[in-house]
Amino acid sequence: MSLQSHPAQLAMSDVSKTYGDRSVLDQVSLTVRPGEKAGVIGENGSGKSTLLRLMAGAEAPDSGDITVGFPGGTGYLSQTLALDPGSTVQDAVDEALAELRALERRIRAAEQELSEEEPTDARLGAYGDLLTAYERRGGYEADARTGAALQGLGLGSLARDRRLGSLSGGEQSRLALACVLAAAPELLLLDEPTNHLDADAVGWLEAHLRAHRGTVVAVTHDRAFLERVTTVILEVDRDLRNVSRYGDGWDGYRRAKAAARARWAQDHQEWLTELARTEEQVNAAGQRLAGTGKDPGQGFGKHRRSHEAKLSGRVRAARTRLEALRRSPVPAPPRPLRFTARLAVVSGDGTPVEGSGGSGPVAELDGVVVGARLDVPSLRVGPGQRLLITGPNGAGKTTLLRVLAGDLAPDAGTVRRHGRIGYLPQELPARPTRRTLLATFAAGRPGHPDEWADELLALGLFRPEDLTVPVAALSVGQQRRLALARLVTRPADLLVLDEPTNHIALGLVEELEAALQQYEGAVVVVSHDRSFRGRFTGDRVELRSGRVATGTGAYACEGARPSRT
Repeated sequence: MSLQSHPAQLAMSDVSKTYGDRSVLDQVSLTVRPGEKAGVIGENGSGKSTLLRLMAGAEAPDSGDITVGFPGGTGYLSQTLALDPGSTVQDAVDEALAELRALERRIRAAEQELSEEEPTDARLGAYGDLLTAYERRGGYEADARTGAALQGLGLGSLARDRRLGSLSGGEQSRLALACVLAAAPELLLLDEPTNHLDADAVGWLEAHLRAHRGTVVAVTHDRAFLERVTTVILEVDRDLRNVSRYGDGWDGYRRAKAAARARWAQDHQEWLTELARTEEQVNAAGQRLAGTGKDPGQGFGKHRRSHEAKLSGRVRAARTRLEALRRSPVPAPPRPLRFTARLAVVSGDGTPVEGSGGSGPVAELDGVVVGARLDVPSLRVGPGQRLLITGPNGAGKTTLLRVLAGDLAPDAGTVRRHGRIGYLPQELPARPTRRTLLATFAAGRPGHPDEWADELLALGLFRPEDLTVPVAALSVGQQRRLALARLVTRPADLLVLDEPTNHIALGLVEELEAALQQYEGAVVVVSHDRSFRGRFTGDRVELRSGRVATGTGAYACEGARPSRT
């Protein structure tokens, strides 16, 4: 990596990176211009953090060139923090401000020298250069910046002599971010900076980054952050192992993706049209050549052989064209995700309830208790209802969804399910199956797994070469795509979704949202995704310490504890 003093620049040329036998990035070339705010997106395991580590110099590429040159310095926030638990908060701040602290020491030494020695022009000039460098790096405002960052990120009351080992994981993450911002580097490289931040802290961070005069490259899954901060999107594609650049921020990315899909659909339709036209030409010319066309008279007379030769040439040309079209088909774009519902109510053992008409609840909880984690006196989910479960971490949200889905039996109480349940758990299996992707997708369905290959490929979530890969060898993002594929191809009356936007690419997240909007069945969902929650239409229930604290709509009072006044 070459470090340039000026001008500011960030570029990659034919960069490749491999871990073991897995290629993550393959001949990636890109440029981030000074002052741009770039958001790095892609599903889990695609190589986003690798890209950032390469930019930060924390790792070296296997091949290719990386140029990073910012006179105002570079600040890097990784997802994995390296904080000494025995150090204090002030130690962490001082380490982040190490360059400024070094300048301060040099300034004090120069001042000492000037007080003891003759103030020559050379000494005065060197002292002036140090003061200029210190001022350019914002040294005089460093302490104020540090205080503002700690306050903005919810750590204003944190004692500077507190040991880092006594901080929670979220507090450590916020402190690391505050330290990076306090140093005010020209280039900010941030890996998931909104993790562990509440709404106020995220708002402060977004405003701070928008006002930052330098360059920002941030890996994030937060669409609201992308909408409010970024001017450029860098999309890392795990399958192609490349990086695509989109201008005009998140809106520009969405427009470009929609336009590309429209062009794909148009190209497919044009291929179909040309295929049909060429097939018709071949058939018509063949009939005329055989003397079976509607106007056979032209094929006789003194010009018969010349006419047959011309027809034969046209037939050969048409057949050649037809073969070329068939060799290079333009496939249809993947069909949009679509959940399907069978709205007839069924009993707990899965048998249809005669005459129900689908008007009764699809799930009912009465007096459900799971240890100290969950205590729900009553909960009903009706056909077609939408219910968003909210609450802080540890409130019992996942426990409630597991009980609803039948994945966890309560210690007390009754759970009645009157419909087919589609369940997407938050966590992937600790030990993924060694079966292939296709065999896992087809599990529980009649016939050979190969019979279901076309249905899976039509979703556009996998390539043909992926179908024989063992699930245990798939990335987290790919395993999540497989779970979604199984969910959308199996009818359900109730979808129980725990953090459905986790681990998948943001384009697929938006497809998922659109599919849920069109779905006619009931949905119970937990999500920390700000954009998902903001667009959610339906009732909401807040859990606190395993109990229903507040609710809206049909759940305004059901099971809720009295509010404090």
